[in-house]
Amino acid sequence: MARAIVMTSGKGGVGKTTVTANIGLHLASKNYRVCLIDMDIGLNNLDVVLNMEDRVVYSLLDVIENRCRLKEALVQDDNYPLLFLLSSGGLNQNLTITLSQIKTVVQELHQLFDFILIDCPAGIDAGFKRAVSIADEAIVVTTPHISSIRDADKVITILSSYDIVSKRFVINRARGDLIQDKVMFDVYDIGKTLGIEFGGVIPEDDSVITNTSQTIKNYKIAVNRAFEILTNNIINNEKKLFDCTYKYKGFIGTIKKMLKRSV
Repeated sequence: MARAIVMTSGKGGVGKTTVTANIGLHLASKNYRVCLIDMDIGLNNLDVVLNMEDRVVYSLLDVIENRCRLKEALVQDDNYPLLFLLSSGGLNQNLTITLSQIKTVVQELHQLFDFILIDCPAGIDAGFKRAVSIADEAIVVTTPHISSIRDADKVITILSSYDIVSKRFVINRARGDLIQDKVMFDVYDIGKTLGIEFGGVIPEDDSVITNTSQTIKNYKIAVNRAFEILTNNIINNEKKLFDCTYKYKGFIGTIKKMLKRSV
């Protein structure tokens, strides 16, 4: 049986889809069979992040309505053959999909993969409920901003009413220079607020904005290492933390902070 992990957030714009894609890529690079399901039906863009949009022929809806077999709807990554995408479908198609139908598809996926990562739509409406209902674990993605943290806290409260055995949070777009100067919340501050285990910290980096499966090799070392630590935490239930402030400590770090803010 696969580990089904829903990737969720309290609000949009925190980079949840990008984090989902990169965790999938890192898992596949470690020889795990991974399926990414885009449950943001109607506003799906996981295929774009993975540079697969031109290769999607069938969707989750096509499988449910028996227009294709499940394996025909799975799109294999060109660079990581153990990574597959199941796209959700187009605008308003969610109106025809029931939770029971989705669960039937996911049960089949459990026999094919080691990990199922479910990209959940932002918010707490029907799409959120469907995505969470097919998962066993949850990763809540937030940024170190008070509005994002508050929304994440609300989502975590709602998750307690579902059969989720493990909940972790990931801080995305963390600015090491601002955290070092206590202008931005760090992982420990956020952990006290959210009350669940941390999964990882991803530093802010322009190279993460436009992702394809090639960028896992081209990332700056800091970002690549951060995703590596996050992925290992998921696999091994570890609690290691990437320190995004390390470049900004000491005299040289102070100079780097000044230069960064002057750009």
